Amino acid sequence: MSTRTTALTAATAALAAAITLGLTGAPATATANTDPECGTLASPDTRVEHTRLTDPAVTDILARSGFDDVAGVVRTAVCDASSSRAATVAARIAGRALWQRAVDRVQGRGDAGGDLPRSDDRPLYWARLAGELEIARVAPAYRSWSEDARAKVLAAFDRSSRGIESTTFRRGESGRSRQVLASGFDPFTLDRNIRQSNPSGATALAMDGRVVQTAKGPVEIQTVVFPVLWEPFAEGIVERSFLPHLVPGRRDVDTAITISQGRAGRFDLEVWNGAHRGTFPDNDRVSVNETVPIPEDVPHADPQPQWTRTTLPVEAMKAAAPATFPVNINRVVTEIPAGSTEPVTREDPTPGSTAVAGGGGDYLSNESAYRTTALRDALGTDTKQGHIHVPVLDGDATGEPLADMRADIVAQTLGLVAAAATS
Repeated sequence: MSTRTTALTAATAALAAAITLGLTGAPATATANTDPECGTLASPDTRVEHTRLTDPAVTDILARSGFDDVAGVVRTAVCDASSSRAATVAARIAGRALWQRAVDRVQGRGDAGGDLPRSDDRPLYWARLAGELEIARVAPAYRSWSEDARAKVLAAFDRSSRGIESTTFRRGESGRSRQVLASGFDPFTLDRNIRQSNPSGATALAMDGRVVQTAKGPVEIQTVVFPVLWEPFAEGIVERSFLPHLVPGRRDVDTAITISQGRAGRFDLEVWNGAHRGTFPDNDRVSVNETVPIPEDVPHADPQPQWTRTTLPVEAMKAAAPATFPVNINRVVTEIPAGSTEPVTREDPTPGSTAVAGGGGDYLSNESAYRTTALRDALGTDTKQGHIHVPVLDGDATGEPLADMRADIVAQTLGLVAAAATS
């Protein structure tokens, strides 16, 4: 075994031991590395999302969930690595452990780490950002470290902490189960309410790895959580998450569903997805106004379609799922008809029209649905795919999300997903 491999293995083992402390609920011993050879940048390259970490509401969320140890664990992992390659591996392990820790907390396994409701998706979001900030700040002494290495370490941590590297299906022990790949989103509109939760992200954590028993057999669900950021979408995070499960000949999912928070008081099953991304700012306060950009290295149609359509069994889903909230099949779009310059809102797009907004609008929810269904069409698969908008999650007088309402949304979404897979 080479010296490099030995060092890499040692760093991986040390990190796994440190992460296990957090997973088991034991007191965290992995704190920020104080080795003078592992310094801290005075002016790290950070994003707007990271600036919110100092808000008292954020520190409260992390403390009340026990996830306030994550930043120290990540920093120690990067500092203790012997090379940039080892640091990337360590960051990937830390990200996967963080994802599993969040899933376990939501699904009732292990110590809750505090009095924050277990159903809460926010500890994962804020702990991920805290870990990213430490990666942005840290200055290891090993010679292979560079800003390019830092970017790779950040990418490895981000991707694995979103569940993207943990979507392997078990396929069941007693006959083939139906497989569902689903996605949720991070919290957003944080400048309005820093305590915001996203019920789609909470649903993703609640469903990940679950096998749901139905009258038509077991349904296995794997999930990921996407950022509320325009740039990663342009770089193909959605397509790269779904593509391995959709490739003809190696396809291992029957159903692929994107999920996001939508309108107040109701579920929407979106029929149409549009190729336009609008101006609403993302979590870094970035705005865009353009056609959805598709990376050249993922399968895509040429010319790019203005519209894609759900292939989910929406009528059966609406009829089958228990209805705490009403379920609406939404066909409404906003388009510029062929030969016109003015937008028109109507049910169903007309031939040759230009998309202004899909049923799910022109934000990242519509875009997640557009990208996955455009990928489906480019691959020529018959997978059932589409988008579910869940109700807006209300908060109390302080802005703290209502845990009972979140639990109701999660339960009904799970019913809709199971109905989609078995109809």
